[in-house]
Amino acid sequence: MKGPELQEPAYVLHRRPWRETSLMVDLFALNHGRMTVIARGANSAKSPLKAQLQPFQPLVVDWAGRGDLKTLTQVDVRTGPTITRTVSLYSGLYLNELLQRVLPAADPHPTLFAAYIDAIGQLSDTTDVEPVLRRFELAFAAALGYDFAWDLATDTGQSVEPDREYCYDPEQGIVSGLSAGVRLRHLPGEVLLDLARDDLQSDRCRRLAKRVMRVLIDYLLQGRPLNSRSLFTHLRGESHES
Repeated sequence: MKGPELQEPAYVLHRRPWRETSLMVDLFALNHGRMTVIARGANSAKSPLKAQLQPFQPLVVDWAGRGDLKTLTQVDVRTGPTITRTVSLYSGLYLNELLQRVLPAADPHPTLFAAYIDAIGQLSDTTDVEPVLRRFELAFAAALGYDFAWDLATDTGQSVEPDREYCYDPEQGIVSGLSAGVRLRHLPGEVLLDLARDDLQSDRCRRLAKRVMRVLIDYLLQGRPLNSRSLFTHLRGESHES
């Protein structure tokens, strides 16, 4: 076995049974990005690991091993926020699924790790999850090289003008004219400028930001589904019924 990795801050993204008594755990780690470890014996009734290896729980972990699949050797639980509201829980699961499905393995993203910690903290303390999700999606896009400025048309290099309409291309960001990659059209420059000022409170800004980020996330997923989206659909149905 390779020498152990010690005292690495990490969060659980997902876990599933492995063999008879163990768990296969997907982690998001500060200095190692997304990675998979085996927690031996963690799925047995007597193991404390089953309770410790929970999503949104700050951990400090040790592991060892060769190749992509490591063996977890130590878990220390740190104090962190608790997510109890249903909409916040579903939002956190959405963030975890994004990281698990799209983030390349073994690719460190310390800035995104910090954004994740901020998002989890905010989700534990609010029922207004949309601004939290949009800001994390922007940080996620930036980590993968798809960041853009709301107030800059990249095809011309010119600043967005409030009285014009623009388009969105996942490869380029905001653009002033049509191109093969354009997925959204008729984006008001006035709203784009408000978003550049981080206005995620007005309805029109929220709607436009959600449209743009949905297109970008779908582009990054390349056809892979997000199961967490069905949770929001179910939640909206319950809200409508009540």
